[in-house]
Amino acid sequence: MLAEVDETDRQIDAALADAATRATLVLVPGLNDSGPEHWQSHWQRRHDFWLRLNHSRWDTPDIGRWTSALRRQLAGTSRPAILVGHSFGALASVAFTLDPCREAPLAGLMLVAPAEPARFEVEDEVPAEPLGLPTVVVASRNDPVMTFPRARHWAATWGAELVDLGEAGHINAEAGFGRWAYGLAVLNRLAARAGLISSAD
Repeated sequence: MLAEVDETDRQIDAALADAATRATLVLVPGLNDSGPEHWQSHWQRRHDFWLRLNHSRWDTPDIGRWTSALRRQLAGTSRPAILVGHSFGALASVAFTLDPCREAPLAGLMLVAPAEPARFEVEDEVPAEPLGLPTVVVASRNDPVMTFPRARHWAATWGAELVDLGEAGHINAEAGFGRWAYGLAVLNRLAARAGLISSAD
């Protein structure tokens, strides 16, 4: 059984590496960045193809700062991007779809434990309509920053697939999400939906 799991992991790794030759895969952390044991950091160490959002004020929930940093980091690239955002970073990823100065095309969004927009008073900066691109919302039933009914609401509003992880907290290191192989499988399916790989297991 372990050998089968390892083989599946290798297949997913190979598929995502292939997708990364056609698209830019971007990690978008939330407030205070993602620490070394967070799944985003594990994924960055596991694969060298990741671009990770970088800016100077991780402690300030300024969605414009996040989207401006994304715009700068993706400037000049013609390859489409898949954004993988966590918490406030998920909101920033959604808001980036509305950025009038955005040059980089978007291939898809993976929004993990998105924060409730009203919590940060950014309702006007988050689209309230289908995004028009492959999107998945990964949600928890006991997330302290967004209730599951609201996660279901936003997934429907954005036209996104909803992945229900059950009682998974905020889907971060504190909730036990370090390596998070299942998350890579979700990303693999999203990349396939975006036409970046031929198939996804």
